[in-house]
Amino acid sequence: MKIVSAASAFPKNLYPQQSITGALTNLWRDHLKNPAVLDRLHANCGVAQRHLVLDLEAYEQVKTFGQANNVWIEAAQELGEAAICKAVRSAKIELSSIAAFFFVSVTGVASPSIDARLVNRMRLSRSIKRIPIFGLGCVAGAAGIARAADYVRAFPDQVAVLLSVELCSLNWQRDDFSTANLIAAGLFGDGAAAVIVAGEDTNLEGVQVVATRSSFYPDTEDVMGWDISEQGFRLVLSPTVPDVIRMNLRSDVDTFLADHGLLRDDISSWIIHTGGPKVLQAVESALELPSSALEASWSSLKRVGNLSSASVLLVLEDFLNNRRGAPGTYSLLAAMGPGFCSELVLLRW
Repeated sequence: MKIVSAASAFPKNLYPQQSITGALTNLWRDHLKNPAVLDRLHANCGVAQRHLVLDLEAYEQVKTFGQANNVWIEAAQELGEAAICKAVRSAKIELSSIAAFFFVSVTGVASPSIDARLVNRMRLSRSIKRIPIFGLGCVAGAAGIARAADYVRAFPDQVAVLLSVELCSLNWQRDDFSTANLIAAGLFGDGAAAVIVAGEDTNLEGVQVVATRSSFYPDTEDVMGWDISEQGFRLVLSPTVPDVIRMNLRSDVDTFLADHGLLRDDISSWIIHTGGPKVLQAVESALELPSSALEASWSSLKRVGNLSSASVLLVLEDFLNNRRGAPGTYSLLAAMGPGFCSELVLLRW
């Protein structure tokens, strides 16, 4: 199994963090007891700018979940097509060669799903296998790579595409002034990413997927997720997320690597989901890494914020384009998300 290419696509609207914070302060002006708290929370998110699917002024006009979801459906198709086309061009393949289509998102819903709409829009193969996945949240980028790798392991002469589209800003809750929602409004951005995964019997070159590992942490379902109601998706984000990572990630990684005769010292680079400063710090602590080891993740967080499932794919894109490992060296791709759970993907350059 090989990852051949990765590519991203973003909405045209790009705002400095301070502009977004100012707009939200104005939107919530009648409810924030101390606007300085919002400034402080957003300044601590490690984000310099974010892409947003709507103009800042337009969010006040989105008053229902249905309106927000309709925006998600239309924008997801546009961004999804752009990301897939870029990934296909980079891989030097034809759209018609894609045999399986994995679609992940946790910021909107549709039936027919976005992958089905893109089959029509892009005139993909009529025999393409579609696997839409909802609910995995931030972990879905890594999980999607793992599931796509499973597919091409079974069909080694075929090519699969993974598409993630996350439009997190459409889920800002105008009547939720919890710390979790205020942080989310300063952390999450909008965008899409696509990855081409190919079987061993194709003539395509790429970084090898050596193995994958899923780890589920029982009785942690209240750590992260959505409360879904008439108002749409209301974020559940416990302050214990970094603690769960510190308690579990090291043993998961060490066991996974040991199964392949490796130690953490054998990993030349770490491709980690940009969950936020506290998440990245927890990963560094759990794996005993210097902050420089996650420079690509910190950089992505600063440039675009946390894009949920797309985030780890953006870091992967950066490695494929700018930080490729020496032949024979290993990287570990990892993400965590609702469940609570982790997904690990061992790569060899």
